[in-house]
Amino acid sequence: MSLIEALNWRYATKKMNGQAVPQDKVDLILEAARLAPTCNGLQPFQVIVITNPALKQTLLAASYNQSQVVDSSHLLVFAAWDTYTEDRINGVFAHAHNERGTPPESTTDYQKSLVDKYVPREEEVNFSHTARQSYIGLGMALAEAAIQKVDATPMEGFDNAKYDEILGLREKGLRSVALMALGYRDETGDWLVNLKKVRQPKSEFIIEFK
Repeated sequence: MSLIEALNWRYATKKMNGQAVPQDKVDLILEAARLAPTCNGLQPFQVIVITNPALKQTLLAASYNQSQVVDSSHLLVFAAWDTYTEDRINGVFAHAHNERGTPPESTTDYQKSLVDKYVPREEEVNFSHTARQSYIGLGMALAEAAIQKVDATPMEGFDNAKYDEILGLREKGLRSVALMALGYRDETGDWLVNLKKVRQPKSEFIIEFK
């Protein structure tokens, strides 16, 4: 199945049936998020994977009682760095040099330019930037889920502060940004399952300068 075919198949599943998603498919979806491109290659977000039923039940109230949270096989929480720090930026480059076998001094000037640009900014400005990077990973994960014929629902409708508190994210230097429920559609209980996919027509969506 091509990516376009997969995207036409997928929809934001409103009711899931509780069926477990095979781990090999989950691993591919997570790998797609991990391999997503990010600004300067800093990869300033992480993905929290939740399968524990009791924890999902606790998170339900903080998710405005959206049933996908508890009916999903896996609940993914995309959490971005709360800000940029010199240690975080340098840590990314140190890891890259270790993996590539390249000399650390080869990126000294580039690292300094990033530290000088990002670190002095206000935390909210930096968090806004890291959060946008996490959405690239979210998009890649949604696409891979569709290719794997796994239903996935992206969700912004939740109490971020409550999630951060329940999952202890602020202590990890993270803040929740978006959720993605993974599972399989309830063919009889989901009102959206058989409705036609509707998007803007190409003539209105695409603006060309020739």
